[in-house]
Amino acid sequence: MLDPDAQRVLDLIREAGRPPYETLTPSEARDFYRAGRRILQPDPPEVAESRDLRAAGAQGDIALRLYRGIGTEPGATLPALVYFHGGGWVIGDLDTHDGVCRLIANSAGCAVISVDYRLAPEHKFPAAVEDAVTATEWIAAHGATLGIDSSRLAVGGDSAGGNLAAAVALIARDRGAPRLAFQLLLYPATDFVTSDDPQRERFEGFPLNVVTMNWFRDHYLRGAGDYADWRASPLRAPNLRGLPPAYVLTVGFDPLHAEGALYARRLREAGVPVRHRHFERQMHGFLTMGKIIAAARPATEEAAAAVKAALLV
Repeated sequence: MLDPDAQRVLDLIREAGRPPYETLTPSEARDFYRAGRRILQPDPPEVAESRDLRAAGAQGDIALRLYRGIGTEPGATLPALVYFHGGGWVIGDLDTHDGVCRLIANSAGCAVISVDYRLAPEHKFPAAVEDAVTATEWIAAHGATLGIDSSRLAVGGDSAGGNLAAAVALIARDRGAPRLAFQLLLYPATDFVTSDDPQRERFEGFPLNVVTMNWFRDHYLRGAGDYADWRASPLRAPNLRGLPPAYVLTVGFDPLHAEGALYARRLREAGVPVRHRHFERQMHGFLTMGKIIAAARPATEEAAAAVKAALLV
């Protein structure tokens, strides 16, 4: 059964007459998403510090936002989570995921650095991956000036952001740097190859369903030739050995749940320490719906506890 709070969100969406994303232009979808965040997210918690930064990239500067968890010592060198927001690589930004990043920073007692990577369709794959990698490398290289410990660095994200975090972990492993300590994958997309499988659960009526997911896919990727590229589909990476430990969260009402669970299993089979947490009564995106869905806060705090256990050693 769907969590009654999640059902309330579905009822609110229906009563508001919000059109499905696939009927909108990307610009319109971004506006609707931002408006929905204001309705569904609780007021952002206070943190010890929040400041905007810019990382130099080959295609221009990448906007970042650094949070230091409340209760951390001023001037202390903190472990850090580099966070990539969700939104199907098309929508979402630093503000839409501000509350989640603040809560993780406070609960984990660490720094969180959110990355405003380039969005599709203006910037097709692999632009978002390139920005995610560039930002992570820049953060690791500037740890001393940022007040973070680059030897205790994690990557994470939700949905499309979880996909990017998984890709960054693979690329960092292959390059030998930065050495990542953990990956936080929250209902991640991991496999475009199966996106047109007629047997795939469709989840019609939910904010993320197969039709919507494929609308995001078609804006993000350059064509079917990108589906099996492991930078887009980490599940298709030939070798997952040597990756950092992972916390993988999946939910029951989500077209991505099977591929997320399979990625967790493949990591475990490759010898990577994994905790897979499945919230069977929740729907995709619930972590950013904490004003309505009571389970969002404890679930985020549990994920943050996993980050804390991995980084605060």
